[in-house]
Parts: sequence; C-alpha cells; structure tokens
Amino acid sequence: MGCARWWWNYALNLCNETYQQTGKGLSQVALNQVLPKLKKSQETAWLKECYSQVLQSTTLNLTKAFKNFFDKRANYPRFKSYHGKKSAQYPQNCQVVDNGVKIPQVGVIKASIHRLFDGQLKTVTITKTPTAKYYASLLFDTEQETPEVLLTGKVVGIDLGVKDFCITHDGEKTSKYENPRHLNKHQRNLARKQALLARKKKGSKSREKARQLVARVHERISNARQDFLHKLSRKIVNDNQIVVVENLNIKGMVCNHKLAKAISDAGWGIFVNFLEYKLQQKGGLLVEIDRWFPSSKTCSNCLYQMPEMPLDVREWTCLSCGTHHDRDENASKNIRIEGVRQLSVLGTRTAAEVGEVRPKAGRKSVLRHSPVSSEAPLG
Repeated sequence: MGCARWWWNYALNLCNETYQQTGKGLSQVALNQVLPKLKKSQETAWLKECYSQVLQSTTLNLTKAFKNFFDKRANYPRFKSYHGKKSAQYPQNCQVVDNGVKIPQVGVIKASIHRLFDGQLKTVTITKTPTAKYYASLLFDTEQETPEVLLTGKVVGIDLGVKDFCITHDGEKTSKYENPRHLNKHQRNLARKQALLARKKKGSKSREKARQLVARVHERISNARQDFLHKLSRKIVNDNQIVVVENLNIKGMVCNHKLAKAISDAGWGIFVNFLEYKLQQKGGLLVEIDRWFPSSKTCSNCLYQMPEMPLDVREWTCLSCGTHHDRDENASKNIRIEGVRQLSVLGTRTAAEVGEVRPKAGRKSVLRHSPVSSEAPLG
C-alpha cells in the first residue's frame, strides 16, 4: 500500500512537471517505462519488493483519473496522504480459498467472505480504513446481461428534503420518511473525542490512539447512514418500477453555510445512486427532471403557479382552486406528474431509447485513449 501511494504521488508530480516544461502529458505506457529505472536506482530499490502489477494498476488508475478530469466528470487528481485511506489493487493471479484470499507475494490472508459469485475473479483490492480495519473488494466477471427496461408498473415521485429525508407519492398515497440526522446523534461524542485529540502532542502514541477514537465515531456515522440509505432505496425499488427525482445541484447547495452540514449528512447523492443501480438490476428506470421545474409552487390540482414561494412557507393555499397544500407533499406529486409527462413524450421509443432520459448517469469505466492527445518524450 505504501509503494502504491508513493508511486501515485511520484507519477502525478512527474505528469505535472512534464506538462509545465513541455506543455504535453504522459500516457500510461510512458509512466510504466519509468518504473524499471526507479527499481534500478539505489534510492528507490525498495520498489522491487512490491508486486509489479500493483504499481502498473496504480498507473492505470491515475490515467483514468486524468481522463475523468478532462471529460469533466471529476476534479483534478490529488496527491495521497500517508494518514488517509490506503489501498492496493491486485489485477491478476488472485484466488479465493477456503479460509480467505490468496494474493501474490503475500500468501493466504484469512478473511470472512460474505458471498461468492459464479464467474471469473478479475481484481482484488485490499483497503485499510482509518480505524485500522482491512477489507478486500473482489471483482468478478459474472457475464450477466442487464435486464430490459420495462415501463409497466408503479411510478413514484420523490421530493428530497432536510426536515423529512424524502416524501414519496405513487399516485395513490403519499409517504413521509423522517430524516434520521445521523451526525446530530453523535455530535456531542464526536466533539468530546476531537477535543481530546487536539490536546495530544503530534507524533505521539497517545495522539494516534485518540485519532483512532475519532475515526471510529466517523465510521459509525458512515455505516449508519449507508444502512439507512440502502434499506430505504431497496424498499422504494421493490414497490415501484419507475422512480422520478429532481436533478439537484447538491454541490452548489452545499455552498449555503446554513444548510451545508444538514445536506451533507442526508446523503442525497448517494441515495440517488443507490436507486439507479438497483433499478437497473431490476429492469426499472430512474427519471431525473430539471432542477428548475417549479414543483413546490405549482398547484398539483389545477396547475396554478404561485408567483413566489419562500423556503419558510411550509403550507399554502392555491389562489385559483383554493386547495390547501403541504409544500413537500405537493412537490412530490408534481415531480411524479412531470416524470409521467416526460415518459409520455418518449412513449413511441423503445425501452432501450427511453433509458436515455438520464444521459449523464455514472462514469464510463472504459479507458479508450490516453488522457492527453500529445505525449512528451522521456529523456
């Protein structure tokens, strides 16, 4: 893990320096050609102890990171810290044995394996968390086909919020799911342990122990949030075939310092991702409507649109038909109506074409070319 982190930082720095000097970048092949020279050097001869495929896999990941940046799917690659999350990727020659996982140059590592898939084992990624726990992520090629998208079934509209995590409407009933506010439940415990950490001397063993206590609290919060989001997304996907949500600008909303902590704690983006991949496995469809669609200030009964609707107004009465609305319930109904309207417009298309309702979903994992068109020669 240390070799992989060091090579990532060295290769990233080499790419930055080469671009500043020549205006050109380095491809995956050019970066891998640097490794034999480093292994022959006396100062970095310790790289020989690392499995060669781990370093080459790190090069591939860095190249993908650059491509995601140039395709505007991610930020510029950053240097990895010694104190952060650590990992090493083994792309081949790994096996699953009775009592664990067999890894090249390491041997058999005892592991508690949750489940196995019928297919070829492609990659094993070993990860060390800040709480000093080790996890192995096993990637199998199961050769499963994605089920065809079926547009028959229930359609549910979801309005995400802070007070209530989400409000759903399926055409018949409206359901509210309370926001568990995981961070608030552990706020006092987290603040107390962070205060103890701040008083420890840097580099001491007591500081490392205090750091692990803080990391455990953060891990507990993260696990609770993931558990809640998985269970809720599974319930919604099992009950509905089509899910309609708003395409929220969460990154921009977090800039509001009054709501940043609450929005980040809710995990809206993770929740939508969970809905998407579970719907794909089922043959369902996730529809995202425009974030500027006036779902909150439009009457779901007569479609009259209020001129203004401040955030502090939680209930309102329509000036046209006199219907009294709960703000969030009305928004979930309008989101569903807009999603059904979009599907009716695309009704003449095939199921595969309807899948283009969300064209920017996810990242393309296939690296088809180098991150830059030009390559600088290594002197």
